[in-house]
Amino acid sequence: MITAHRGWSDPGTRRGALLSLLALTALLLSAGHAAAHNVTEGDAGYIQEIWGVNIIPFMYLGAKHMVTGYDHILFLLGVVFFLYRMKDVGIYVSLFALGHSSTMLLGVWFGWGVNAYVVDAIIGLSVVYKALDNLGAYQRWFGFQPNTKAATLIFGFFHGTGLATKILDYDIASEGLLANLLAFNIGVELGQIMALAVILIVMGYWRRSSNFFRQAYTANVVMMALGFILVGYQLTGLFVAA
Repeated sequence: MITAHRGWSDPGTRRGALLSLLALTALLLSAGHAAAHNVTEGDAGYIQEIWGVNIIPFMYLGAKHMVTGYDHILFLLGVVFFLYRMKDVGIYVSLFALGHSSTMLLGVWFGWGVNAYVVDAIIGLSVVYKALDNLGAYQRWFGFQPNTKAATLIFGFFHGTGLATKILDYDIASEGLLANLLAFNIGVELGQIMALAVILIVMGYWRRSSNFFRQAYTANVVMMALGFILVGYQLTGLFVAA
């Protein structure tokens, strides 16, 4: 956890900060035309046309959703940013997966009607929350550290609800619904493992740099800014649609 910002005058720190900014911005723009959790038009059409149990296609759609879901990836990046032991990574990612999976499955199965803009704004706030947590803001501001495991689980619930609201926009056939949802969820978890593997490999190399902690401050500030951008985007959509 970062508690101070030092050495900004160091050229290595500036270069590292710039690279962090470019990498995180590219991550956001890579999904440029789509909002968080969106199902593309082609995938939506496919979902509406098929009937019965389709395990492999739904696993593919779930994995695709995760690896292209920049809000998920930003949050996961924040969660594992200062986790060095694989045991800790496994615990936190499992908590996120539990929250994400349960509300996605239950939300679609029971048809929970939640405003997509509101829940996606909360998901943007989850990125802001985790970036501030990594910066040590809560200890400085309030004198205590929120339970990071509980926060990861709770925000996982919101991430899953966000996906469920989008899936409900499409009339999925009731025939084979449960099997297809379970397959979709398995695909999401497989996609999460793939995204996490890339994050951990990159973080492993980055942490070997002597400038890591100074660059990490800027990276988390950028992450927080991107979270606010996500929030603003969703709130703008909410008011325009009203």
